[in-house]
Amino acid sequence: MEQVKVSLTRKIADGYIIPLGPANLVAVMTDVGMVGCGAFDVAALDSFSYPAAKVRPSIGPSIVDTDDILNGIIKEANRSALGRGIRAGMTGRQALELL
Repeated sequence: MEQVKVSLTRKIADGYIIPLGPANLVAVMTDVGMVGCGAFDVAALDSFSYPAAKVRPSIGPSIVDTDDILNGIIKEANRSALGRGIRAGMTGRQALELL
């Protein structure tokens, strides 16, 4: 597992990259919520009132690292994330700035 610091406008977030064979499990987490790759079940996280969204890659076939999360396009957000203004179509960075 690799952990990286991700600079946002008002805070530093934690990025995680976990190699899983041919794919990586990737997420960026703030003190409030997270944006991750398509492997995350954001609806399940909503049962804990945890704001979460997942992205699709803006380039290439899959999310490989935290830059892909930042540049990816939000494809799904749970109710808690929607309540913070996160919407499908924004970038991962834009979503993280709302967390």
